[in-house]
Amino acid sequence: MPTPENALSLTVAGTPDFPSEVLKALYRITGRSTVELRNSIRAGEPVYTAALFGKDHIEVVPRLERTAAYLDEIGAAFVVHEWADGSREEISRSVMQEIIEAADGESR
Repeated sequence: MPTPENALSLTVAGTPDFPSEVLKALYRITGRSTVELRNSIRAGEPVYTAALFGKDHIEVVPRLERTAAYLDEIGAAFVVHEWADGSREEISRSVMQEIIEAADGESR
């Protein structure tokens, strides 16, 4: 999955073999197929990536937040990455929220 220039992504830590109920719930949140989700988890790739500052910002950021909340709810560890100018850096949840708030201000 290509990553936008400026984005936030969530990657499940480890390679858990989630039951289909979990994958179906993630599908409903992210819109990615259960096969795509399972393959991303196994490969250590993001389960969801939200492009910032684009026309889809208003749709993708809530999905990102709901994905993080669901992973918290089921006790699945995950890592947040910021993608900026072609590089990727691990960030904390609080930094993720700060970036989202800043992006919300610029997208208005």
